This record gives sequence, structure tokens and C-alpha cells, in this order.
Amino acid sequence: MTDDRWRPTGSARALKARAQLYAAVRAFFAAREVMEVSTPVLAAHGVTDPHIPCIAVPGYGYLQSSPEYHMKRLLAAGCGPLYQISHAFRDGEAGQRHNPEFTLLEWYRPGFDLQALIDETVTLLAAQLRQPPVQQHRFRDLFQAVTGLDPVQASLDALYRASAEELPAHLDRAALVDYLMATRIEAALPAHTLTVISHYPGWAAALARTTPDHDGELVAERFEIYYGAMELANGYHELTDAAEQARRFDADQQRRDAAALPSMQGDPHLLAALAQGLPDCAGVALGLDRLLMCQLGATSIREVLAFPGDIA
Repeated sequence: MTDDRWRPTGSARALKARAQLYAAVRAFFAAREVMEVSTPVLAAHGVTDPHIPCIAVPGYGYLQSSPEYHMKRLLAAGCGPLYQISHAFRDGEAGQRHNPEFTLLEWYRPGFDLQALIDETVTLLAAQLRQPPVQQHRFRDLFQAVTGLDPVQASLDALYRASAEELPAHLDRAALVDYLMATRIEAALPAHTLTVISHYPGWAAALARTTPDHDGELVAERFEIYYGAMELANGYHELTDAAEQARRFDADQQRRDAAALPSMQGDPHLLAALAQGLPDCAGVALGLDRLLMCQLGATSIREVLAFPGDIA
């Protein structure tokens, strides 16, 4: 019997489309005088976020789940606006939209606020998706429109009742809202439309700044962009406070301990760069494999990769 697993899973058409997309991205940023950079995919430290499992390389550190930390070190060193097309890695992520190794486009814009970066990201995506309709919502408004509940102020019992499934007891607010986001909000997004969702609850800030909402509730200066129900981009008005970043690293470690996950020290090089002075900036990561899926109408990420993880 012939073993055909040597063959690429992506068609020649898909591989050509990938090359054309990379060329279009490079032309987009060249026209805006944003510099392309290259940073390590293997480094001593990984991310502390308990929801992002890094791949450890014994004796060396971790395959990077994002080029974010190193790109911020370049920003703090005064390199100006940057972008990168980078391979990134997450342990155990495999499925219709996931592969352990994937391709990120990430860029940072000194002097941009959240809306300026949203506008630039929509411009890039719209050009690659034949100018689809665009809509923008604040997270709380969209969540309430779909579920009838305020994600910040609704009772935990009400959030439990909004689920169609029996959920494990003792989930916290963040977990319940994440579940309803994945099962109800994303499913309600219109097809063939770019939907921008901004100002997430403060607990979802990750590396973004926070600010009071109209009623004093803390929200994150963060946005995500979907095409239909496909999440494509995740951006922040970046946190520049080294002390606050160290506090968030510590909080992540406490959540890792509670979940019996491996310990992960916060990256001291990133904290030193923040202490030196990260310029006021906004940054975004965009999944190029998923953007290709949307361009080609692919239903599986395997259709746009040459060699997915199981045959790499």
C-alpha cells in the first residue's frame, strides 16, 4: 500500500494564494513606511496566560505563541512602526480552524489609539475580502443584544440559564461569558461581514490598557475582528505600565497554580523593556491561515497549509 502522507494537503491554488497574500501584506505596509522585522520563534520565556499552552523545548525554552514580547522590545528600543509575518505555536491546538503551528501577521503602530488601529486593520482585511460590509459593536452592547444580559452586571445564575447546555458548577463570570461568546454571540454574527467587537470586559484585558466605561465599569481597550463567525484579529491599545504588567503576570501564575498548570515566569526582558519606556502604541495579531480560509471558502485549515501538524 502506498503511503500518500508525503503529499501537501493544501492545493497549488491555495499555496499560490498564500504567496499573493504575503506580497499584498508587504506592499500594504511598505506604502505606509512600516518596517518588516524578524524575531525569534524559540526563546527562554513563554506567555503566562493559562489559556495559551506553550510548547516547551527542553534545554532551550519555548516555541513562541506570538512575536509580541520581542516586537515590544524593539519598540522600546526606538525602532518605530513594525510588522512581522511569523510562525507561531500552541500546544494541543488542532481542529478545523487550528494547527499547532500557524502563521500570524502582527504589527504595532506608535501614536495610534484603538480606533486608529481598528480602521487600519479593517482597511487591510476589506481589501483582501472583496470589500464586505463592516459593522462595529462594543462587547457589552452586542452581548446584551444577543442574550438579553449584561455580561458585567448580570447574576451568575442568569448567565448559567442563558446556556443551552448543562455546564459544570462553580464557573466564574469570565468563564461563563467566554462560553456564551463562543456558543451564542459568534454564532449570531452575520455571514460575509466584517464585525468589529471592542471594549471587552476588564478581566479580558491581557496586555491591553483598561479604562472606565460609561457607568464606571472597567473595560479593556481591546478589539477583535470576525469575518462571519471566524475570528481573524485581536488588537490592543497596549499597556505600557511595567508594574501593572508584573501584577498581571503574577495573577496569571495564581490561576495556573489553581488549575494545576505548569509554572510560567513572567518574561523579565519584556518587563525591563516596559520599564525603559514602551511608546504609546496599538498592536494587533491577525491569523493569516484563517484569512486565507475566508478568501478561498475553505472549511478546514488543512486546505490552506502545505503540511499540517500530523504529517509535518
